[in-house]
Amino acid sequence: MTDEEWMWLALGLAEKAQALDEVPVGAIIVKNGEVIGQGYNQPIKTNDPSGHAEIIAIRAASQQIQNYRLEGCTLYVTLEPCAMCIGAIFHARLRRLVFAASDPKTGVCGSILDLPAEKKLNHHLEVHKGLLAEESARLLRQFFYGKRHLDKLARYENSN
Repeated sequence: MTDEEWMWLALGLAEKAQALDEVPVGAIIVKNGEVIGQGYNQPIKTNDPSGHAEIIAIRAASQQIQNYRLEGCTLYVTLEPCAMCIGAIFHARLRRLVFAASDPKTGVCGSILDLPAEKKLNHHLEVHKGLLAEESARLLRQFFYGKRHLDKLARYENSN
């Protein structure tokens, strides 16, 4: 499969998160042309602040191959990773990271910081950004638009 096809799979997982009223982010980990881990955001459902798509996918992949080192693997994720997630990506020793939409508020792969480019860190990986960015960004915009609309509606109903 191509990078784009893998990213479409990650977008499908993001839609699962959205169906649970979670921020729509999905992630898959591929090794030798096979998905070995997948996840989607669910910190609210699990009451776990580390319940990000990337962390869940890393945990699943590590269990699948029975090794916490995911050398030779690629992570496809629909949103630029945050500091917590890039830390887990580094520790897992992933080879490649492919992400869709940039995150100007918490993204650390070029948006607010560029941790993968930091030479002082002991692990480096290939980073490819922007694959299906518009599709991912559209899903995120729709989600947050809906949230804002419901908040306004609730405030209006409470004021009457």
